[in-house]
Amino acid sequence: MSPEAPRAIAGRAPDVFVPGGWVPMREYSLDDEVDFLIIGTGAGGGTLAGRLAEMGFSVVALDAGAYFRPLDDFASDETEQEKLYWNDRRIVDGGTPLQMGGKNSGKAVGGSMVHFAMVSLRFRPEWFRSRSVLGYGADWPLDWREMWRYYREAELALAISGPVTYPWGPKRPRYPYRAHEINSAGRLLALGAEALGYQWTETPLATVSAPRGKSPPCVYRGFCRFGCSTNAKQSTLNTWIPRALAAGAEIRDLAMAGRIEVKGDRATGVHFHREGAWHFQRARNVVVAGYAVETPRLLLNSATSRHPHGLANRSGLVGKYFMTQSNQAVFGRMRDEVRWYKGPPSFTITEHWNYDDRKDFFGGYCWMAQGPLPIEWGFIQTGARGLWGEALRQDMLNYNHQVGLKMVGETLPDAANTVTLADEVDQYGLRIPRITFSWGENDRKLIGHAISEMTRSLEAIGAEDIFPQREDANHLAGTARMGFTPEDSVVDADCRSWDIPNLWVCDGSVFPTTGGVNPSLTIQAIALRTADRIKAMAGRGEL
Repeated sequence: MSPEAPRAIAGRAPDVFVPGGWVPMREYSLDDEVDFLIIGTGAGGGTLAGRLAEMGFSVVALDAGAYFRPLDDFASDETEQEKLYWNDRRIVDGGTPLQMGGKNSGKAVGGSMVHFAMVSLRFRPEWFRSRSVLGYGADWPLDWREMWRYYREAELALAISGPVTYPWGPKRPRYPYRAHEINSAGRLLALGAEALGYQWTETPLATVSAPRGKSPPCVYRGFCRFGCSTNAKQSTLNTWIPRALAAGAEIRDLAMAGRIEVKGDRATGVHFHREGAWHFQRARNVVVAGYAVETPRLLLNSATSRHPHGLANRSGLVGKYFMTQSNQAVFGRMRDEVRWYKGPPSFTITEHWNYDDRKDFFGGYCWMAQGPLPIEWGFIQTGARGLWGEALRQDMLNYNHQVGLKMVGETLPDAANTVTLADEVDQYGLRIPRITFSWGENDRKLIGHAISEMTRSLEAIGAEDIFPQREDANHLAGTARMGFTPEDSVVDADCRSWDIPNLWVCDGSVFPTTGGVNPSLTIQAIALRTADRIKAMAGRGEL
């Protein structure tokens, strides 16, 4: 169960490496005007908190979720680990209402990275100029060469385990740790890719393949997407947040941000709910890092008479261009045992269709080996195949023979896909988000192409009883996009609001496009770049 009271309090925070352990933590008073108040501690907020604290800024980071110790609190139990998800009420509608929860949101110190699948991929360079170079989507106000440097910093910070050479895109250095040994499911992906003439490689993963500090190597227990109970997974919880604490930052868990206070065109602090009461923390700068749903929700809920449509919303784009990524799959059965659950979900990958533009749709996708755990597999069987009762029981007996491929696909930005405020309120009295989403025609073409290709790959290795999982989505993006002008975006290239110069957004909501790879590494790279830009601005007296 989640802790019922804050753990990071009274000058100490949980030691994530020691059962029942504690580490010292600096505390700021509510009247201290801290340099940066960061809302959210995931890939964006947690990384930024660590880097800014190490640069000498005073930092307080709020998170609505609990502060877990992996060795105490994480179990090899799919149901128990649902405590890591943002399961508060949200309204979903549109042509393709999304299922919110584990695949697209987190509610814990460390954010979604606590339960992410650890797949750590770089954007294809052309995606930063997809409108100019590839003819679709929107250009980013970032140069891929600069991002390449920050990708490397993020990979070093998380000690990514990956292949010696990566087959796609510009040359990059070796990954910090060697790639993991490939399980049977990963080898079957490789055989299928080779049969189609596609390159494949070991998946770059944020779980160590050898000891790193207090983290042991991965033991391949298979519950990676539900929280790692051994600390082999390298997430913000056990990398950037301990660094933030050591550098003098304060982390406040179970602290729900409700409204950003603004005086004129300057943010002055944040109202947050903790221990049964509302409090106000003063700050010189406020950073929103709540991801693609909670970030626009907070900005819209913070409307004032001067900013009647929400903060940072002069362009009218806060909450617009909401995106998810397609996450469809194809499954089959092998005659030999596979035991696909052994190890992280994705040991091997092909990015062939991210880099090959010979197709009749825009965007790209990759696919990875899969190994759903039993409860999730049961839901897939009932949802995708319609199996129930005795038919379901019989098919579940084939669990150890199953093989699967799962895509991560690019979704085109569409202003009609939005996050807005509903009239209903949550337990804090705050208006809840309404998430409106529909696949577009291009999205459906891309998904159809991927299902066809993955099916061909499984057929090539002799899989039987092949079937697709057609309805699934995962990672989110958009709703506070970065851009070149105040008219086309919410923030600039430095993640700084055009309208309120001391209000920043640093998470996946700043993405103008999604790309066809998992977003976590790009979010971290943006956070590292933003920290460097903030330091440079401070040095010039521009904050």
